[in-house]
Amino acid sequence: MKRVMLGIVVLSYGLAVQAAGAANVKITPLGSHDGEFCRLDRALILEDPDGTRILYDAGRTVRGADDMRLGTVDAVLLTHVHGDHLGDRHQPSANAGTCAKPDFSVKVTPNSNSVNIVVGKQAKFLVGAEMASFFRKKIARLGGDPKQVKLVRFGASAKVGGVTIASVPAVHSNGLNPAFLDHEHAEALKASGLTAYVGPPGGYVVQFSNGLVVYLSGDTGITAEQDLVVRGHYGAKLAVINIGGTFTTGPAEAAYVVNELVRPNAVIASHANEPATEGGKLLADTRTMACKNAVKVPVHLPLSGRTMAFDASGRCVEGC
Repeated sequence: MKRVMLGIVVLSYGLAVQAAGAANVKITPLGSHDGEFCRLDRALILEDPDGTRILYDAGRTVRGADDMRLGTVDAVLLTHVHGDHLGDRHQPSANAGTCAKPDFSVKVTPNSNSVNIVVGKQAKFLVGAEMASFFRKKIARLGGDPKQVKLVRFGASAKVGGVTIASVPAVHSNGLNPAFLDHEHAEALKASGLTAYVGPPGGYVVQFSNGLVVYLSGDTGITAEQDLVVRGHYGAKLAVINIGGTFTTGPAEAAYVVNELVRPNAVIASHANEPATEGGKLLADTRTMACKNAVKVPVHLPLSGRTMAFDASGRCVEGC
C-alpha cells in the first residue's frame, strides 16, 4: 500500500512539473549561425503555452518560408521596413558566411523575406502606421489573402490564439528602400535619393496566456513611453531590447531603459550589430558585454537555435 501511495505521489509531482513547464513561454532565436549571437541577428520565435507561434522581425537570418526552424507560424510581427528587419535578402544555407559577415546572397526584393514567409505559412501579418495597405497589395500579388495583414496602430491591440499583441511607439526612422518597389517607382525615388513614406516605426508589447508580458523594443532610442506605457500601463516583465548603438539605443542607453524606465525582471539582448559570441560564450570588449555589465537584472543571450523558457514573472527557467 505504501508503495502504491508513493507511486501516486511521484506521478502527481511529475504531472505538476510537466504542467508547470507547459505554462512557460518559449523563445527561440533564429540567427545566422547555430549556437551564436551574430552581427545581423534579429529574428525570434515566441511560442505561447497554447501553441501559438509568433515570428518577430524575420530580417535576413530566416531562410525564407522553407526554413526548417520556423515550423508553424501563426503571425509575423514587423516593427519597421528597413532591410535588416523586413528582409531584403537572406542566407542560402545554415551558417553561410561568418558570424561577423554572414552570407546573405539570396535576393528576395521586391517581395521581401517577411512577405514570402507570411504567404508561405498562411500567417497573419501585424504591422502599424501606413504599412498595412502597402503589404496587402504585396501579399495579393503573391496569391495570398490581403486579410492576412492586420493593422495595429499605437494604443490598439490584436489577438492571435491566446496571445494579445499591442503596438507601442519607437523612436527611429521607417523609410522604405526603393528596392521593395516596382521598377518605375523605384527608379524615380532612387534618382532623387528618397525612400517611400510608410509612417512611423513601432515596437510591441506581447501578453501571453500564462500572464507573461514581453516588450519588443524594435529599433528605438530612449522614449518616455517606455516608462509611461510599457511599464506603467502594460507592466512588462521581460524585455527584448536592441543594443547596437548608432541606429538604436547603445549599451548605456539600453541599460538606462531597462534599469530606470521599463524595469523588467530579465532582458534578452538583441540587434547588437557585432559578433557577440564565440562557441556560444560572450566575448569581452563587446557592446553586449558592456550592456550586460550595466544592467541590474539578468541579461540573456539570443543564441541561435537555443530555446529559452520563461515563466509569468519573466524568469528564465530553462535554456538560459
